Amino acid sequence: MSKFQPYLAVYIIVRQQQRILLLQRKNTGFDDGKWSLPAGHVEEGESAQTAAIREAEEEIGIVIPSSALNLVYTLHRKSDERTYIDLWFEAERFDGVPINQEPDKCAGLMWSDVQNLPENTQEFVRMALNDMQASRYGSIGLE
Repeated sequence: MSKFQPYLAVYIIVRQQQRILLLQRKNTGFDDGKWSLPAGHVEEGESAQTAAIREAEEEIGIVIPSSALNLVYTLHRKSDERTYIDLWFEAERFDGVPINQEPDKCAGLMWSDVQNLPENTQEFVRMALNDMQASRYGSIGLE
């Protein structure tokens, strides 16, 4: 029996007053057309915090100081054939103005009230954003 190795991903919550920044997925092969957050996989030898900072700069062109990034939620989920540990960080502050840096993978950006997310928001993203108001951990598709 082989050793279980989940995928590690990071999600970044960027706020502007009471709104959060969403990206519409495109050409990724997973939930294309749905709204999500800036996110990505942690690379070999990289810390989750470093991955979140890198993904924010790559995807939306902002620079988040490491001191301004707070871990706010952990989601353990099964998605198709993969199991993920998702770490959700919130940026207290950042430099720059968010722009779509990856138009080949992102159809657009929008600011949305977290209580009134678009209907076509990824379901696990919606669940996590709601759940993190009361908890620091959630799981989907696992016993």
